[in-house]
Amino acid sequence: ARSVGLHRRHPHRKLTMPSFSLFRCVVRLTGGRVGGFLLGGLWAVTAHAQPVVQTYLHQHQQAPLIAPAPNPQTAGAPWIRIGIASQTLTFFDARGHALRWYPIATAKRGVGETENSYQTPRGWHRVCEKIGDNAPADTIISRRTVTPWQYTPALHAEFPQKDWILTRIIWLCGTELGLNQGTREDGVVVDSYARYIYIHGAGGHVSMGTPSSLGCVRMTSDTVIDLFEQLPVGTEILIDEHA
Repeated sequence: ARSVGLHRRHPHRKLTMPSFSLFRCVVRLTGGRVGGFLLGGLWAVTAHAQPVVQTYLHQHQQAPLIAPAPNPQTAGAPWIRIGIASQTLTFFDARGHALRWYPIATAKRGVGETENSYQTPRGWHRVCEKIGDNAPADTIISRRTVTPWQYTPALHAEFPQKDWILTRIIWLCGTELGLNQGTREDGVVVDSYARYIYIHGAGGHVSMGTPSSLGCVRMTSDTVIDLFEQLPVGTEILIDEHA
């Protein structure tokens, strides 16, 4: 009990089995009667708890260690960082603590802001629109309209080149004029909203962690549903080439 309580207060300390030197002392003093009873009982408790503890530790060991990162754009506001180099999306709360962390897939052609480049834009954005609330996982969304059709591996095999947009759309607006909003000085369109840059669900054939999209940010259906539910319209998003 002390070990479990200690772990709750100090999750990074290693859990240890009860000291067997204590058991040996008890066995000598009681002639083995009380000591044997205590040893058997405590061994049974720790043996029963071991799979639970191992599962707990395994789950926490799988999560990455992410340093607190307060919003550098708007102090005290939750925000998202999309890391192109790491192919990850991290959702930070108002204090800068990482609430969610997901593997993603950005553009196969790398980063860039110009229209028809099929690249993922950089810089600060915000969530402008959310589409697909309550739609079942793997629902096909076509031209920002939720359809009654479902993605399946067989459907993908029939149309292998199709860029499937599934489950949810989180539509991004650029907020940096001339970089990802409006046009550049030479008149070239660099507007992320006009380019239809989304965070959206992708089919099971997509390998997360590897750039593969036509400019959008791909997620699995399960993870985009989870993010969609946490994310209000207006949330600020930084797409960082080096993160």
